[in-house]
Amino acid sequence: MAGSVKPVPPGYHTVTPYLTLSDAASAIDFYKQAFGATEIARMKGPDGKIGHAEIKIGDSVLMLADEWPGNEARSPQSLGGSTVGIFLYVDNVDTVFETAVKAGAKIQQPLADMFWGDRFGKVSDPFGHHWALATHTEDVSPEEMEKRMRAAMPQAAAQA
Repeated sequence: MAGSVKPVPPGYHTVTPYLTLSDAASAIDFYKQAFGATEIARMKGPDGKIGHAEIKIGDSVLMLADEWPGNEARSPQSLGGSTVGIFLYVDNVDTVFETAVKAGAKIQQPLADMFWGDRFGKVSDPFGHHWALATHTEDVSPEEMEKRMRAAMPQAAAQA
């Protein structure tokens, strides 16, 4: 039996983000509305807080839980910011970006066509997590990407 069990469960990928939140139940609702997430699992503790939950966005699973007193896992709201971002590729970034903003996400970087071949923008969710949203629109060679990056740098510096 043990030999037939795969080291990565079906439907999961090698790397799976795990978010800590101050209100995981509300976050799940937001991710459903903003990103079309599907809830896979929800396990509540005795106090009703979520001890572990899983949602699926596209082909990827995202795990999440409420923060717990005395636990080292803290939400961005408790910490005053986040050091992690989630990069989400979607079929139509314009539609997903607009839907996320309507659901309550705040624009951090407006959508634009980027030198590396993605249409790309950034939002932050109401719980303090940062999301980079993109649709890949062009395959760009490393040489062309470097050329475009050098050309874009003076323009980016002027806008800062």
